[in-house]
Amino acid sequence: MTTFDFLLQGLAVAMDPMILFYALIGVTLGTAVGVLPGIGPALTVALLLPVTYGLDPAGSLIMFAGIYYGGMYGGSTTSILLNTPGESASIVTALEGNKMARAGRGGPALATAAIGSFVAGLLATLALAFLAPYVVKLALVFGPREYFALMMLAFVTVSAAFGDSAMKGLTSLFVGLALALVGIDQLTGQARLSFGVPELLDGVEVTTLAVALFAIGEALFVASQGNTAADKIEAVKGSVWMSRADWARSWKPWLRGTAIGFPIGAMPAGGAEIGTLLSYATEKRLSKHPEEFGHGAIEGVAGPEAANNASAAGTLVPLLTLGLPTSATAAIMLAGFQQFGLQPGPLLFATSPKLVWGLISSLLVANVMLLVLNLPLIRLWVKLLTIPRHWLYAGILLFATLGTIGMNPSPVELGMLLLFGVMGFAMRLYGYPIAPVVVGLILGPMAEQQLRRALAISQGDWTTLVSTPVAAGILLLATLALVVPLIMRMRGKGAVLAQIASDED
Repeated sequence: MTTFDFLLQGLAVAMDPMILFYALIGVTLGTAVGVLPGIGPALTVALLLPVTYGLDPAGSLIMFAGIYYGGMYGGSTTSILLNTPGESASIVTALEGNKMARAGRGGPALATAAIGSFVAGLLATLALAFLAPYVVKLALVFGPREYFALMMLAFVTVSAAFGDSAMKGLTSLFVGLALALVGIDQLTGQARLSFGVPELLDGVEVTTLAVALFAIGEALFVASQGNTAADKIEAVKGSVWMSRADWARSWKPWLRGTAIGFPIGAMPAGGAEIGTLLSYATEKRLSKHPEEFGHGAIEGVAGPEAANNASAAGTLVPLLTLGLPTSATAAIMLAGFQQFGLQPGPLLFATSPKLVWGLISSLLVANVMLLVLNLPLIRLWVKLLTIPRHWLYAGILLFATLGTIGMNPSPVELGMLLLFGVMGFAMRLYGYPIAPVVVGLILGPMAEQQLRRALAISQGDWTTLVSTPVAAGILLLATLALVVPLIMRMRGKGAVLAQIASDED
Protein backbone atom coordinates (compact mmCIF):
# COMPACT_ATOMS: atom_id res chain seq x y z
CA MET A 1 0.00 0.00 0.00
CA THR A 2 1.15 3.54 -0.79
CA THR A 3 1.29 6.47 1.63
CA PHE A 4 -1.83 7.89 -0.05
CA ASP A 5 -3.72 4.68 0.74
CA PHE A 6 -2.59 4.80 4.37
CA LEU A 7 -3.58 8.47 4.61
CA LEU A 8 -7.04 7.73 3.20
CA GLN A 9 -7.47 4.92 5.74
CA GLY A 10 -6.31 7.31 8.46
CA LEU A 11 -8.79 9.97 7.32
CA ALA A 12 -11.58 7.41 7.61
CA VAL A 13 -10.53 6.91 11.26
CA ALA A 14 -10.11 10.66 11.86
CA MET A 15 -13.61 11.47 10.52
CA ASP A 16 -15.26 9.23 13.10
CA PRO A 17 -17.56 11.54 15.19
CA MET A 18 -15.99 10.47 18.50
CA ILE A 19 -12.44 11.01 17.18
CA LEU A 20 -13.49 14.43 15.86
CA PHE A 21 -14.84 15.24 19.32
CA TYR A 22 -11.51 14.27 20.94
CA ALA A 23 -9.62 16.37 18.38
CA LEU A 24 -11.90 19.36 19.04
CA ILE A 25 -11.33 19.07 22.80
CA GLY A 26 -7.58 18.87 22.19
CA VAL A 27 -7.27 21.91 19.92
CA THR A 28 -9.59 23.99 22.13
CA LEU A 29 -7.67 23.12 25.29
CA GLY A 30 -4.36 23.60 23.47
CA THR A 31 -5.31 27.06 22.23
CA ALA A 32 -6.54 28.04 25.70
CA VAL A 33 -3.36 26.92 27.45
CA GLY A 34 -1.23 28.46 24.71
CA VAL A 35 -2.91 31.81 25.33
CA LEU A 36 -2.39 31.63 29.11
CA PRO A 37 1.18 32.72 29.94
CA GLY A 38 3.30 30.18 31.78
CA ILE A 39 1.13 27.16 31.00
CA GLY A 40 2.42 25.16 28.05
CA PRO A 41 1.16 22.07 26.21
CA ALA A 42 3.58 19.82 28.17
CA LEU A 43 1.93 20.79 31.47
CA THR A 44 -1.56 20.26 30.03
CA VAL A 45 -0.81 16.84 28.55
CA ALA A 46 0.84 15.83 31.84
CA LEU A 47 -2.30 16.87 33.75
CA LEU A 48 -4.55 14.89 31.40
CA LEU A 49 -2.49 11.67 31.51
CA PRO A 50 -4.17 10.31 34.65
CA VAL A 51 -7.61 11.47 33.49
CA THR A 52 -7.39 9.59 30.16
CA TYR A 53 -6.12 6.38 31.80
CA GLY A 54 -9.28 4.38 31.07
CA LEU A 55 -10.29 6.08 27.80
CA ASP A 56 -9.87 5.03 24.17
CA PRO A 57 -6.11 5.08 23.25
CA ALA A 58 -6.63 6.50 19.75
CA GLY A 59 -8.90 9.31 20.95
CA SER A 60 -6.65 10.19 23.88
CA LEU A 61 -3.48 10.34 21.77
CA ILE A 62 -5.23 12.41 19.10
CA MET A 63 -6.40 14.78 21.86
CA PHE A 64 -2.80 15.08 23.12
CA ALA A 65 -1.56 15.87 19.60
CA GLY A 66 -4.34 18.46 19.25
CA ILE A 67 -3.20 20.08 22.49
CA TYR A 68 0.37 20.20 21.13
CA TYR A 69 -0.69 21.89 17.89
CA GLY A 70 -3.17 24.19 19.66
CA GLY A 71 -0.55 25.26 22.19
CA MET A 72 1.72 26.34 19.36
CA TYR A 73 -1.14 28.36 17.83
CA GLY A 74 -2.24 30.00 21.09
CA GLY A 75 1.27 31.00 22.17
CA SER A 76 1.34 33.71 19.51
CA THR A 77 -1.62 35.54 21.10
CA THR A 78 0.21 36.05 24.40
CA SER A 79 3.43 37.04 22.64
CA ILE A 80 1.74 39.61 20.40
CA LEU A 81 -0.73 41.21 22.82
CA LEU A 82 1.09 40.79 26.14
CA ASN A 83 4.77 40.62 25.07
CA THR A 84 4.98 37.56 27.35
CA PRO A 85 5.90 34.39 25.44
CA GLY A 86 4.17 31.36 26.94
CA GLU A 87 6.99 29.15 25.66
CA SER A 88 10.56 29.76 24.56
CA ALA A 89 9.54 29.04 20.95
CA SER A 90 7.27 32.13 20.99
CA ILE A 91 9.99 34.57 22.08
CA VAL A 92 10.85 35.59 18.51
CA THR A 93 7.18 36.25 17.66
CA ALA A 94 7.03 38.79 20.50
CA LEU A 95 9.86 40.84 18.99
CA GLU A 96 7.82 42.10 16.03
CA GLY A 97 4.29 41.06 16.99
CA ASN A 98 4.06 43.22 20.11
CA LYS A 99 5.43 46.21 18.19
CA MET A 100 2.66 45.70 15.60
CA ALA A 101 0.05 45.51 18.38
CA ARG A 102 1.31 48.75 19.94
CA ALA A 103 1.05 50.41 16.53
CA GLY A 104 -2.62 49.36 16.28
CA ARG A 105 -1.94 46.40 13.95
CA GLY A 106 -2.54 43.61 16.46
CA GLY A 107 -5.29 42.13 14.26
CA PRO A 108 -3.12 41.54 11.16
CA ALA A 109 -0.30 40.25 13.40
CA LEU A 110 -2.61 37.65 14.97
CA ALA A 111 -4.05 36.79 11.53
CA THR A 112 -0.67 36.18 9.88
CA ALA A 113 0.36 34.07 12.88
CA ALA A 114 -2.81 31.96 12.67
CA ILE A 115 -2.78 31.50 8.89
CA GLY A 116 0.98 30.86 8.89
CA SER A 117 0.49 28.24 11.58
CA PHE A 118 -2.22 26.61 9.46
CA VAL A 119 -0.10 26.55 6.29
CA ALA A 120 2.96 25.26 8.14
CA GLY A 121 0.98 22.66 10.09
CA LEU A 122 -0.67 21.37 6.91
CA LEU A 123 2.54 21.09 4.87
CA ALA A 124 4.57 19.69 7.77
CA THR A 125 1.95 17.04 8.57
CA LEU A 126 2.00 15.90 4.94
CA ALA A 127 5.81 15.80 5.12
CA LEU A 128 5.51 13.69 8.29
CA ALA A 129 3.20 11.25 6.48
CA PHE A 130 5.55 10.81 3.51
CA LEU A 131 8.82 10.79 5.46
CA ALA A 132 7.84 8.45 8.33
CA PRO A 133 7.70 5.20 6.27
CA TYR A 134 11.29 5.72 5.04
CA VAL A 135 12.57 6.31 8.61
CA VAL A 136 10.72 3.15 9.70
CA LYS A 137 12.43 1.08 6.96
CA LEU A 138 15.81 2.37 8.15
CA ALA A 139 15.00 1.66 11.82
CA LEU A 140 13.92 -1.92 11.11
CA VAL A 141 17.52 -2.91 10.34
CA PHE A 142 18.72 -1.65 13.75
CA GLY A 143 19.99 -4.20 16.28
CA PRO A 144 20.66 -3.81 20.04
CA ARG A 145 23.95 -1.93 19.42
CA GLU A 146 22.34 0.61 17.11
CA TYR A 147 19.38 1.14 19.42
CA PHE A 148 21.67 1.66 22.42
CA ALA A 149 23.70 4.21 20.42
CA LEU A 150 20.45 5.93 19.43
CA MET A 151 19.40 6.13 23.10
CA MET A 152 22.78 7.69 23.96
CA LEU A 153 22.24 10.28 21.22
CA ALA A 154 18.77 11.04 22.60
CA PHE A 155 20.13 11.39 26.16
CA VAL A 156 22.92 13.75 25.13
CA THR A 157 20.89 15.92 22.77
CA VAL A 158 17.95 16.29 25.16
CA SER A 159 20.33 17.21 27.99
CA ALA A 160 22.18 19.73 25.83
CA ALA A 161 19.05 21.21 24.22
CA PHE A 162 17.18 22.06 27.44
CA GLY A 163 18.43 24.60 29.96
CA ASP A 164 21.32 27.05 29.94
CA SER A 165 24.02 24.55 30.87
CA ALA A 166 24.85 21.13 29.43
CA MET A 167 26.07 20.06 32.87
CA LYS A 168 22.73 20.93 34.46
CA GLY A 169 20.95 19.07 31.66
CA LEU A 170 23.08 15.97 32.24
CA THR A 171 22.47 16.21 36.00
CA SER A 172 18.71 16.24 35.39
CA LEU A 173 19.11 13.27 33.04
CA PHE A 174 20.99 11.23 35.66
CA VAL A 175 18.24 11.95 38.19
CA GLY A 176 15.77 10.43 35.72
CA LEU A 177 18.07 7.45 35.05
CA ALA A 178 18.40 6.84 38.81
CA LEU A 179 14.60 6.85 39.18
CA ALA A 180 14.41 4.39 36.25
CA LEU A 181 16.37 1.83 38.32
CA VAL A 182 13.61 1.65 40.94
CA GLY A 183 11.55 -1.56 40.74
CA ILE A 184 12.08 -5.14 39.63
CA ASP A 185 15.00 -5.84 37.28
CA GLN A 186 13.59 -6.96 33.92
CA LEU A 187 16.20 -9.70 33.41
CA THR A 188 17.00 -11.06 36.89
CA GLY A 189 13.69 -10.42 38.66
CA GLN A 190 15.49 -8.83 41.65
CA ALA A 191 14.03 -5.81 43.45
CA ARG A 192 16.13 -2.64 43.10
CA LEU A 193 15.90 0.52 45.25
CA SER A 194 12.40 -0.34 46.46
CA PHE A 195 13.37 0.04 50.17
CA GLY A 196 10.77 -2.53 51.18
CA VAL A 197 7.86 -0.45 49.83
CA PRO A 198 5.57 -2.77 47.78
CA GLU A 199 4.25 0.13 45.65
CA LEU A 200 7.78 0.78 44.37
CA LEU A 201 8.22 -2.74 42.97
CA ASP A 202 6.50 -1.64 39.75
CA GLY A 203 8.84 1.33 39.51
CA VAL A 204 8.13 5.06 39.51
CA GLU A 205 5.02 5.95 37.50
CA VAL A 206 5.92 8.23 34.61
CA THR A 207 2.51 9.91 34.91
CA THR A 208 3.05 10.77 38.57
CA LEU A 209 6.53 12.16 37.88
CA ALA A 210 5.36 14.21 34.87
CA VAL A 211 2.36 15.70 36.70
CA ALA A 212 4.50 16.51 39.76
CA LEU A 213 7.40 18.10 37.88
CA PHE A 214 5.38 20.06 35.34
CA ALA A 215 2.21 20.97 37.27
CA ILE A 216 3.00 20.91 41.01
CA GLY A 217 6.52 22.29 40.53
CA GLU A 218 5.31 25.11 38.27
CA ALA A 219 2.49 26.07 40.68
CA LEU A 220 4.90 26.20 43.63
CA PHE A 221 7.39 28.23 41.61
CA VAL A 222 4.75 30.77 40.56
CA ALA A 223 3.55 31.03 44.18
CA SER A 224 7.14 31.68 45.33
CA GLN A 225 7.38 34.69 43.02
CA GLY A 226 4.77 36.57 45.06
CA ASN A 227 2.37 39.16 43.67
CA THR A 228 3.67 40.69 40.48
CA ALA A 229 2.26 43.65 38.64
CA ALA A 230 -0.31 42.78 35.98
CA ASP A 231 1.02 42.93 32.42
CA LYS A 232 -0.56 45.42 30.07
CA ILE A 233 -2.70 43.75 27.40
CA GLU A 234 -2.67 45.52 24.04
CA ALA A 235 -6.22 45.84 22.69
CA VAL A 236 -7.05 44.32 19.29
CA LYS A 237 -7.89 47.45 17.30
CA GLY A 238 -9.74 47.47 14.01
CA SER A 239 -10.13 44.47 11.74
CA VAL A 240 -8.30 41.19 12.34
CA TRP A 241 -8.10 40.56 8.60
CA MET A 242 -4.95 41.11 6.57
CA SER A 243 -4.69 43.60 3.73
CA ARG A 244 -3.50 42.64 0.23
CA ALA A 245 -0.05 44.05 1.07
CA ASP A 246 0.07 41.92 4.24
CA TRP A 247 -0.73 38.80 2.23
CA ALA A 248 1.96 39.66 -0.33
CA ARG A 249 4.56 40.09 2.42
CA SER A 250 3.52 36.98 4.38
CA TRP A 251 3.12 34.04 2.01
CA LYS A 252 6.82 33.57 1.23
CA PRO A 253 7.84 33.72 4.93
CA TRP A 254 5.17 31.07 5.66
CA LEU A 255 6.74 28.69 3.14
CA ARG A 256 10.32 29.48 4.17
CA GLY A 257 9.43 29.08 7.85
CA THR A 258 7.92 25.66 7.13
CA ALA A 259 11.02 24.58 5.20
CA ILE A 260 13.26 25.67 8.09
CA GLY A 261 11.16 24.47 11.05
CA PHE A 262 10.21 20.95 9.97
CA PRO A 263 13.70 19.42 9.48
CA ILE A 264 15.04 21.12 12.63
CA GLY A 265 12.10 19.79 14.68
CA ALA A 266 12.76 16.29 13.30
CA MET A 267 16.43 16.34 14.35
CA PRO A 268 17.36 14.70 17.67
CA ALA A 269 19.16 17.91 18.64
CA GLY A 270 16.53 20.17 17.12
CA GLY A 271 13.92 22.30 18.83
CA ALA A 272 11.40 24.94 17.89
CA GLU A 273 13.56 27.74 19.35
CA ILE A 274 16.37 27.15 16.83
CA GLY A 275 13.94 27.08 13.90
CA THR A 276 12.21 30.33 14.91
CA LEU A 277 15.52 32.16 15.37
CA LEU A 278 16.82 30.95 11.98
CA SER A 279 13.54 31.93 10.31
CA TYR A 280 13.66 35.42 11.85
CA ALA A 281 17.27 35.92 10.73
CA THR A 282 16.40 34.69 7.22
CA GLU A 283 13.42 37.02 6.87
CA LYS A 284 15.43 39.98 8.12
CA ARG A 285 18.12 39.26 5.53
CA LEU A 286 15.69 38.72 2.62
CA SER A 287 13.15 41.41 3.45
CA LYS A 288 12.61 44.38 1.13
CA HIS A 289 11.82 46.41 4.26
CA PRO A 290 14.72 45.64 6.66
CA GLU A 291 14.28 49.03 8.34
CA GLU A 292 10.92 47.85 9.76
CA PHE A 293 12.51 45.01 11.75
CA GLY A 294 12.52 45.99 15.41
CA HIS A 295 9.54 48.28 14.79
CA GLY A 296 6.84 45.78 13.73
CA ALA A 297 7.69 43.92 10.49
CA ILE A 298 4.97 41.43 9.55
CA GLU A 299 7.56 39.04 8.06
CA GLY A 300 9.08 38.76 11.54
CA VAL A 301 5.78 37.28 12.77
CA ALA A 302 4.83 35.17 9.73
CA GLY A 303 8.13 33.28 9.30
CA PRO A 304 8.88 32.35 12.95
CA GLU A 305 5.27 31.29 13.63
CA ALA A 306 5.33 29.01 10.59
CA ALA A 307 8.68 27.57 11.72
CA ASN A 308 7.28 27.08 15.24
CA ASN A 309 4.32 24.99 14.06
CA ALA A 310 6.29 23.09 11.43
CA SER A 311 8.74 22.01 14.14
CA ALA A 312 5.82 20.58 16.16
CA ALA A 313 5.05 18.18 13.29
CA GLY A 314 8.78 17.55 12.89
CA THR A 315 9.13 16.34 16.49
CA LEU A 316 6.56 13.62 15.75
CA VAL A 317 8.89 12.03 13.16
CA PRO A 318 11.49 10.69 15.67
CA LEU A 319 8.76 10.13 18.29
CA LEU A 320 6.55 7.89 16.12
CA THR A 321 9.28 6.16 14.08
CA LEU A 322 12.06 5.72 16.66
CA GLY A 323 10.37 6.36 20.01
CA LEU A 324 12.68 9.32 20.70
CA PRO A 325 11.25 12.56 22.15
CA THR A 326 12.96 15.81 21.13
CA SER A 327 10.80 18.21 23.18
CA ALA A 328 9.17 18.30 26.61
CA THR A 329 5.69 17.77 25.13
CA ALA A 330 6.94 14.86 23.00
CA ALA A 331 8.37 13.27 26.17
CA ILE A 332 4.99 13.48 27.88
CA MET A 333 3.27 12.12 24.75
CA LEU A 334 5.69 9.17 24.85
CA ALA A 335 4.49 8.53 28.41
CA GLY A 336 0.92 8.67 27.04
CA PHE A 337 1.71 5.94 24.49
CA GLN A 338 3.27 3.76 27.18
CA GLN A 339 0.25 4.34 29.42
CA PHE A 340 -1.82 2.42 26.86
CA GLY A 341 0.79 -0.32 26.45
CA LEU A 342 2.10 1.08 23.15
CA GLN A 343 5.77 1.62 22.33
CA PRO A 344 6.42 4.17 19.57
CA GLY A 345 8.94 2.91 17.04
CA PRO A 346 9.11 1.06 13.72
CA LEU A 347 7.02 -1.86 14.99
CA LEU A 348 4.15 0.48 15.94
CA PHE A 349 3.49 1.08 12.22
CA ALA A 350 3.15 -2.69 11.75
CA THR A 351 1.22 -3.55 14.95
CA SER A 352 -1.08 -0.49 15.15
CA PRO A 353 -1.25 1.07 11.66
CA LYS A 354 -4.84 2.20 12.17
CA LEU A 355 -3.88 4.19 15.26
CA VAL A 356 -0.71 5.73 13.76
CA TRP A 357 -2.26 6.80 10.46
CA GLY A 358 -5.42 7.91 12.23
CA LEU A 359 -3.25 10.13 14.44
CA ILE A 360 -1.36 11.60 11.46
CA SER A 361 -4.57 12.20 9.48
CA SER A 362 -6.33 13.74 12.47
CA LEU A 363 -3.60 16.39 12.58
CA LEU A 364 -4.77 17.57 9.14
CA VAL A 365 -8.33 17.87 10.50
CA ALA A 366 -7.06 19.56 13.67
CA ASN A 367 -5.31 22.22 11.58
CA VAL A 368 -8.59 23.18 9.93
CA MET A 369 -10.30 23.26 13.34
CA LEU A 370 -7.56 25.51 14.72
CA LEU A 371 -7.91 28.01 11.87
CA VAL A 372 -11.68 28.19 12.45
CA LEU A 373 -11.19 28.55 16.21
CA ASN A 374 -8.42 31.15 16.09
CA LEU A 375 -9.42 33.79 13.55
CA PRO A 376 -13.09 34.48 14.47
CA LEU A 377 -12.60 33.97 18.23
CA ILE A 378 -9.45 36.03 18.80
CA ARG A 379 -11.22 38.48 21.10
CA LEU A 380 -12.62 35.57 23.17
CA TRP A 381 -9.15 34.08 23.68
CA VAL A 382 -7.85 37.49 24.77
CA LYS A 383 -10.37 37.47 27.65
CA LEU A 384 -8.61 34.40 29.07
CA LEU A 385 -5.65 36.65 29.85
CA THR A 386 -7.73 38.36 32.55
CA ILE A 387 -8.06 35.18 34.69
CA PRO A 388 -6.33 35.82 38.06
CA ARG A 389 -3.16 33.76 38.29
CA HIS A 390 -3.84 32.47 41.83
CA TRP A 391 -7.17 30.98 40.70
CA LEU A 392 -5.48 29.38 37.73
CA TYR A 393 -2.72 27.63 39.64
CA ALA A 394 -4.98 26.63 42.53
CA GLY A 395 -7.11 24.82 39.95
CA ILE A 396 -4.00 23.14 38.51
CA LEU A 397 -2.98 21.85 41.95
CA LEU A 398 -6.47 20.48 42.59
CA PHE A 399 -6.72 18.87 39.16
CA ALA A 400 -3.25 17.29 39.47
CA THR A 401 -4.04 15.78 42.87
CA LEU A 402 -7.46 14.43 41.89
CA GLY A 403 -6.06 12.96 38.67
CA THR A 404 -3.32 11.10 40.53
CA ILE A 405 -5.78 9.78 43.14
CA GLY A 406 -8.15 8.64 40.39
CA MET A 407 -5.42 6.71 38.59
CA ASN A 408 -3.78 5.16 41.66
CA PRO A 409 -5.51 5.80 45.04
CA SER A 410 -2.45 5.16 47.21
CA PRO A 411 -0.89 7.28 50.00
CA VAL A 412 2.55 6.33 48.63
CA GLU A 413 1.61 7.70 45.19
CA LEU A 414 0.38 10.98 46.72
CA GLY A 415 3.58 11.19 48.78
CA MET A 416 5.66 10.77 45.61
CA LEU A 417 3.53 13.41 43.87
CA LEU A 418 4.38 15.90 46.64
CA LEU A 419 8.05 14.86 46.80
CA PHE A 420 8.59 15.15 43.05
CA GLY A 421 6.61 18.41 43.02
CA VAL A 422 9.01 19.93 45.56
CA MET A 423 11.90 18.55 43.49
CA GLY A 424 10.45 20.24 40.38
CA PHE A 425 10.18 23.53 42.29
CA ALA A 426 13.81 23.27 43.46
CA MET A 427 14.99 22.46 39.91
CA ARG A 428 13.23 25.54 38.53
CA LEU A 429 14.65 27.66 41.34
CA TYR A 430 18.23 26.67 40.51
CA GLY A 431 17.84 26.54 36.72
CA TYR A 432 17.83 22.77 36.14
CA PRO A 433 15.72 21.63 33.14
CA ILE A 434 12.73 19.38 33.81
CA ALA A 435 12.33 17.43 30.55
CA PRO A 436 15.58 15.35 30.83
CA VAL A 437 14.29 13.81 34.09
CA VAL A 438 11.18 12.49 32.34
CA VAL A 439 13.20 11.35 29.31
CA GLY A 440 15.65 9.51 31.60
CA LEU A 441 12.81 7.69 33.37
CA ILE A 442 11.13 6.67 30.09
CA LEU A 443 14.16 5.74 27.98
CA GLY A 444 16.43 4.51 30.81
CA PRO A 445 14.97 0.97 31.02
CA MET A 446 15.00 0.67 27.21
CA ALA A 447 18.66 1.75 27.01
CA GLU A 448 19.59 -0.69 29.78
CA GLN A 449 17.76 -3.52 28.04
CA GLN A 450 19.46 -2.88 24.68
CA LEU A 451 22.91 -2.56 26.34
CA ARG A 452 22.54 -5.85 28.18
CA ARG A 453 21.31 -7.58 25.01
CA ALA A 454 24.28 -6.30 23.02
CA LEU A 455 26.73 -7.43 25.72
CA ALA A 456 25.02 -10.83 26.03
CA ILE A 457 25.35 -11.40 22.27
CA SER A 458 29.06 -10.48 22.36
CA GLN A 459 29.69 -12.36 25.65
CA GLY A 460 30.65 -9.19 27.51
CA ASP A 461 32.88 -7.61 24.85
CA TRP A 462 32.36 -3.82 25.19
CA THR A 463 34.00 -3.12 21.81
CA THR A 464 30.90 -4.59 20.16
CA LEU A 465 29.12 -1.27 20.89
CA VAL A 466 31.20 0.38 18.14
CA SER A 467 31.68 -2.65 15.92
CA THR A 468 29.21 -1.54 13.24
CA PRO A 469 29.52 1.67 11.20
CA VAL A 470 25.98 2.79 12.11
CA ALA A 471 26.46 2.35 15.88
CA ALA A 472 29.91 3.98 15.77
CA GLY A 473 28.58 6.89 13.71
CA ILE A 474 25.66 7.53 16.06
CA LEU A 475 27.91 7.42 19.14
CA LEU A 476 30.35 9.82 17.44
CA LEU A 477 27.42 12.15 16.70
CA ALA A 478 26.36 11.94 20.36
CA THR A 479 29.90 12.85 21.47
CA LEU A 480 29.98 15.83 19.10
CA ALA A 481 26.54 16.95 20.30
CA LEU A 482 27.97 17.09 23.83
CA VAL A 483 31.43 18.52 23.11
CA VAL A 484 30.69 21.14 20.42
CA PRO A 485 28.24 23.24 22.55
CA LEU A 486 30.78 23.21 25.42
CA ILE A 487 33.55 24.47 23.12
CA MET A 488 31.27 27.16 21.65
CA ARG A 489 30.23 28.25 25.16
CA MET A 490 33.87 28.44 26.30
CA ARG A 491 34.79 30.48 23.22
CA GLY A 492 31.90 32.83 23.93
CA LYS A 493 33.04 33.32 27.54
CA GLY A 494 36.60 33.89 26.35
CA ALA A 495 35.43 36.57 23.92
CA VAL A 496 33.44 38.30 26.69
CA LEU A 497 36.44 38.25 29.08
CA ALA A 498 38.70 39.62 26.35
CA GLN A 499 36.21 42.43 25.69
CA ILE A 500 36.05 43.27 29.40
CA ALA A 501 39.85 43.31 29.63
CA SER A 502 40.10 45.63 26.62
CA ASP A 503 37.46 47.95 28.09
CA GLU A 504 39.41 48.16 31.36
CA ASP A 505 42.61 49.06 29.45
